[in-house]
Amino acid sequence: MHGVITLFMANQTKDLDKSIWSRIDKLCEKKIILPKDSPDLNKNLPETDCLLVNQGMAVDKTMMDLTPELKFVGILATGYNKIDIGYAKKKEIAVCNVPGYAKESVAEFVFGAAIEQLRELERAKFQARNGDYSELSFNGTEIKDKKFAVVGLGRIGSRVAEIAKLGFQADAIYWSRNRKKEVEKLGVKYTLLKSLLSEADIISLHLAFAPETTEILNKKTIGLIKPGAILINFAPMELINLKALVKRLKKADIIFVFDHSDEITPEQIKMLKPYKNCIFYPPIGFRTKEAAVLKQEIFVGNLENFLKGKPTNKVN
Repeated sequence: MHGVITLFMANQTKDLDKSIWSRIDKLCEKKIILPKDSPDLNKNLPETDCLLVNQGMAVDKTMMDLTPELKFVGILATGYNKIDIGYAKKKEIAVCNVPGYAKESVAEFVFGAAIEQLRELERAKFQARNGDYSELSFNGTEIKDKKFAVVGLGRIGSRVAEIAKLGFQADAIYWSRNRKKEVEKLGVKYTLLKSLLSEADIISLHLAFAPETTEILNKKTIGLIKPGAILINFAPMELINLKALVKRLKKADIIFVFDHSDEITPEQIKMLKPYKNCIFYPPIGFRTKEAAVLKQEIFVGNLENFLKGKPTNKVN
């Protein structure tokens, strides 16, 4: 049994199943649930020793200084860029995230999005709904034997490369900051980024957002992309220089697909919306029943394991 666990979550009653709440209840003497931007947060922090937060909620130096008993921060998300992990480490606060829970969901969605473009599924459905059942105007493209490029071979990127090579029999290539020999054994070939961009028919981005990956697709590198290519980004939009992207979209010789539309500003949306070759999705890549179950399991497991003295998925 631990002390005070504060849950600082936007939709606290909807984010976790009853079984997960039951497991959390067994771990704490007192549980405080506060919605996002709660004015009561600071007054409850001094007695908190475990803090559970939703995606995108900041835990900064000021908050940590207001929480002298804090020993653990659990994030119901993979990304932790709004957590000051350096300061947390200095204060011996464990920060644990939820990695890999949506690996299959996002990887499958990449191919769904690619096939939708290659086979013009949206136009086909619209045409059929309006009573036109002719196939004569359709001339799709297969993934098989096409050059399918993955940029960033973490959990999701590795799975995408594996499906491209073994599932679709594509000519799969990759670039990552570190070589991935286990993926190369499948026949996925390491390629320099410049060559990859200029050769690939389909490019899927799977890099984490970090200082060294910020705008990795910039004026120079976006200009290298092969005409006719499909660029899919289900990773943070900070990987791309939007002005350079817009300049390339104006040429109408590539298709850009992304799903982090909730994380860009109205001004940025306004920049992208005029282009029919810019395909918006809501952030649904991770939204499957299976991923939701695994996400919660890892989340509460991180807390349980920390309290046993064996922290899991610690990022600092």
